[in-house]
Amino acid sequence: MATVSLKSFIEKMNFVNLTPEIDIESVKITQPEINRPALQLTGFFEHFDTARIEIVGFVEYSYMQTMTEDRKDEIYRKLLSSGIPCVVFCRDLEPDDKFRWYAGENKVPILKTSKSTSDTMAETIRWLNVKLAPCISIHGVLVDVNGEGLLITGESGIGKSEAALELVRRGHRLISDDVVEIRKVSDDTLIGSAPDITKHFIELRGIGIIDVKALFGATSVKETQGIDLVIKLEDWDRDKDYDRLGMEEEYTEYLGKRVVCHNIPIRPGRNLAIICETAAINYRQKKMGYNAAQELYKRVQDNLSKKREG
Repeated sequence: MATVSLKSFIEKMNFVNLTPEIDIESVKITQPEINRPALQLTGFFEHFDTARIEIVGFVEYSYMQTMTEDRKDEIYRKLLSSGIPCVVFCRDLEPDDKFRWYAGENKVPILKTSKSTSDTMAETIRWLNVKLAPCISIHGVLVDVNGEGLLITGESGIGKSEAALELVRRGHRLISDDVVEIRKVSDDTLIGSAPDITKHFIELRGIGIIDVKALFGATSVKETQGIDLVIKLEDWDRDKDYDRLGMEEEYTEYLGKRVVCHNIPIRPGRNLAIICETAAINYRQKKMGYNAAQELYKRVQDNLSKKREG
């Protein structure tokens, strides 16, 4: 199960830690969903998911101020002893002393932000969805080609890194070489990134490791990119039939999500970078409603119709 440390969450969101005496190093977040504890503050704890981050907004805070001291003792004890990872107070709101005491007693960190409740919730869910998404690592190269995420796969030594380097020289951006980490952040979206240790590096056989960012500048690299298209490079097989029209799409699957895939045969003299770039542009055209193969088919049909009529 993927986890995120509370410390990295606090640093990312720029939260203020109101309980520095509590050890946050060992606290792990396991759920991308959050909870506003309005029902829990009224005493309803049925189906309460204690793994979620608790976010207190102005409405919850206002209700807390109306509670009697005895009621606070009852509710705060139950809420803060349930095993929740932390409580975030928005709009620079401050918890009362009793809430702080029960939080300290149960070692629940209290965090504060000046942001609105809606903004805090949206940013928290967005960031945690990425960090806690299902993840796999595959052997390949990921490049941003005119805004389309192009994942190049194939056997080791077939020319993936060389194609990526040429694409970078043509003004496109490298995300990862050799190993691509793929995360499924939603049912429709796969995001690719590089492992921290190999970020911005490309390995070229016969030359070694090169730093793309240092050689070509900051605009030649990118941290993450959605995966829109897969190019599979393979050695030319004379006995295999390769698609020459592109009337029907082929797909490959990662983490249960289908992605359009092209099998590209490799022969001496073929410019892989140009082929990959053209495939990405053609895919972009299809998304915009234009399909060259269908246009050719339509022209052929129109020409046959004219011949019959003549």
